[in-house]
Amino acid sequence: MEKVKRILTGDRPTGKLHIGHYFGSLKKRVEMQDSGLYDPYILIADVQALTDNFNNPDKVRKNVREVAMDYLSVGIDPEKTTIYIQSMIPEVAELTVFYSNLVTIARLERNPTVKTEIAQKRDVFGESVTYGFLGYPVSQAADITCFEGELVPVGEDQLPLIEQCREIVRKFNSIYGDVLIEPEAVLSSAKRIKGLDGNEKMGKSLGNAIYLSDSEE
Repeated sequence: MEKVKRILTGDRPTGKLHIGHYFGSLKKRVEMQDSGLYDPYILIADVQALTDNFNNPDKVRKNVREVAMDYLSVGIDPEKTTIYIQSMIPEVAELTVFYSNLVTIARLERNPTVKTEIAQKRDVFGESVTYGFLGYPVSQAADITCFEGELVPVGEDQLPLIEQCREIVRKFNSIYGDVLIEPEAVLSSAKRIKGLDGNEKMGKSLGNAIYLSDSEE
């Protein structure tokens, strides 16, 4: 019998989830969960959410619950899928510290996804980004490897983050032995959902979304 592979995916609790999330990832998560072919883990990344919401922790705290409720509403079943909150697993933070010794600042600054996101958040950081935000790919690598994630469903724009995780795994294993699993990205085939304002992307921060919890009226 073929070994069931562990999937790790998740969301930052910076707001309620919308239909872009549903068609982009949630629908696929439910299908994979119900197939019986995978061992799904879903992370609510509240620590990572603080990297650009450090001045509004109440917002993050409130949305942990909102995101969890959205998961249940679309069919994520806690009997089949492990849902966990990042801040409640201190080992993830410890692993992040260890991994930070294996990655240079220059390498983090070259990550295309991070560069794009920093440019989009100049209103938050100004001209000087925080270490926490610049280093969030290291935290993400800890999330994936701490729970031995083998497959990570992502959009194409997130591929550089998975490659950075793979680099960290290879560096760690070259020093300490073959300990960590090198994860593989699983590309989503879903098309991007346009925002209500015609923007090419629906987003919480763009204010152009239809939320899963919205009423029919």
